[in-house]
Amino acid sequence: MEKKKPYLAVILVQGIYAGMFLVSKAAFNGGMNNFVFVFYRQAAATLLLVPLAFFFEWKTAPPLSCRTFCKIFMLSLIGITLSLDINGVALVYTSATLGAATTNCLPLITFFIAVLLRMEALRLKTTAGMSKLVGILICLAGALTLAFYKGPHFKLFCIHHLMEDRRSRTLPSPTSSVGETWIKGCLLMLLSNIFWGLWLVLQGLVLRSYPSKLLFTALQCLLSTFQSFAIAIGVERDPYQWRLGWNLRLLAVAYCGIVVTGVTYYLQAWVIEQKGPVFLAMSTPLNLIFTVLCSAILLCQIITAGSLLGGLLLIVGLYSVLWGKIREQRIMEDEHRLPAHHVDKGCTDLVV
Repeated sequence: MEKKKPYLAVILVQGIYAGMFLVSKAAFNGGMNNFVFVFYRQAAATLLLVPLAFFFEWKTAPPLSCRTFCKIFMLSLIGITLSLDINGVALVYTSATLGAATTNCLPLITFFIAVLLRMEALRLKTTAGMSKLVGILICLAGALTLAFYKGPHFKLFCIHHLMEDRRSRTLPSPTSSVGETWIKGCLLMLLSNIFWGLWLVLQGLVLRSYPSKLLFTALQCLLSTFQSFAIAIGVERDPYQWRLGWNLRLLAVAYCGIVVTGVTYYLQAWVIEQKGPVFLAMSTPLNLIFTVLCSAILLCQIITAGSLLGGLLLIVGLYSVLWGKIREQRIMEDEHRLPAHHVDKGCTDLVV
């Protein structure tokens, strides 16, 4: 049973992420403003993390300099506030299925940003390097397929009104204006993932000067709460949009703020410790599968052939990059084990 725990954990993690897209989309369909939703979500996460951070790390945390604080402020603005706000707008324009599909782009986007910042190498003369490059191109093809191709439509068994708010607003239809809103949503979703990937890469640099991970995360959530409130109050002045009752809105806020931030972050850290980050990354397609089925059944969303084909291309591209990364790591480990005179000095790789 012990050997099965990491597999059960990644299934639970991806199921939680699928639920995040579903309840967020359902709340937006019910009329909740996406900017207000992000504020409440971050406030809930802050209420959870700040007491834990003070209890576990306050005494051992290093001093927080003004320069490090400014870096953390910018990280929270780019990687959390703007990423979540843009993602919320994209979900309004598109669907939960697209949101789940584009998460498969995240490891590829993160790798590409790391290459641009010279934190990763792309050796084009090796099999591993070519696998990474092919994976990036396939991912790009998948993103374009999601944006510009719909194809035949499929509709599964639907449980009507299960996740629907009584007060619903008219949302932009993905098919209106010859798909302009859908394309706009795809581009915004891609932009959100770019900000998220940039956040993941830059976090490693900031953690070198401020290694208290829990306090670092709690501070980002706190700053993001203030940032998202400033944006939300500037966009939405209707008091009804700020009201939370015992309804789907409260469920969505509590789920995304507490379950996703609290439970998922812990489970991901445990899985990475047990099996490594590659094992966790390879489980991300489960998120898409869960979301496609649940959004069709619970949200009554129509599945298009373009969404399925684009999602499949993203998954293939993801596995291509991960395979190249694993092979490259094994080659480097083998070279370190060999004596120095056994390493071929004449082989030069093109490093981008």
